[in-house]
Amino acid sequence: MSMISMLGVTVPNNPAPFKSDYEFEITFECLQEEGLEQDIDWKLTYVGSAQSNQYDIDLEEVSVGPVPQGINKFVFTSPAPPLEKIPTDEILGVTVILLSGSYKNSEFVRIGYYVNNEYDDEELNNQPPATPILDRIRRNILAEKPRVTRFAIKWDSEASAPAEFPPEQPDADLVADEEEYGAEELAEELEAEKAEAVETDGKMEVEGAEGEIDNGVDVEEDEMSEDGSVDIEGESEDDLEEDLEEEGEGEPMDADEMMDVDMDKPAVPGPSGAKPEGMVH
Repeated sequence: MSMISMLGVTVPNNPAPFKSDYEFEITFECLQEEGLEQDIDWKLTYVGSAQSNQYDIDLEEVSVGPVPQGINKFVFTSPAPPLEKIPTDEILGVTVILLSGSYKNSEFVRIGYYVNNEYDDEELNNQPPATPILDRIRRNILAEKPRVTRFAIKWDSEASAPAEFPPEQPDADLVADEEEYGAEELAEELEAEKAEAVETDGKMEVEGAEGEIDNGVDVEEDEMSEDGSVDIEGESEDDLEEDLEEEGEGEPMDADEMMDVDMDKPAVPGPSGAKPEGMVH
């Protein structure tokens, strides 16, 4: 269970000039009664290029604490990305910024926003100069549609730790494959072959004694016609109707019951498992 519940993130200065600081008003709730033992680390990353993560820029990192139980709110401020670290042909257009929260070096939430950088003049947008004019570029953060990913981490107690998957198997690689691999399957096949051989011998003995056994029990046989077919006309319609009613016993299943399928679904410890969710602002 997460000890931090994100309640909302707002961007006060949006849209804004490209060179202005980023501002995020972050609101969250701490669910741990005694509060958190350590601070929460927040980081803002600017994705400088969609082609390679080598242009990702960590703009700012801050630690917030102590974190008491209840609702907490603070303003996270970060400088704009340095122009020299962004490829010239990717300054304009759409990019991404990532706001992430970590506890004890394990990321528990990541909020992504699309950012559109363009000139404040339509003519410049239609015919952008070879060298970008930063003073004329404005950024617009799509703050209404964040992409939120949460990760299950260990907080201050063992009870809060996510289940390990797959479980640890320290002795799994200590046994050579040729000694154990397929051993169970081979034993099952041998047992099946023995059972089949015993069953075949039994059938042969019974067939050899056929016609000599008289146990005193009369066996009813179906009446056969001259051509060897079974006469089923003797069965009454009432018997057939009873058979059909027995086969159709039970109420029919409606469409909702037939289509009742669980469509649900964590991440790696710090990050450990993630489920994207939308956030209400």
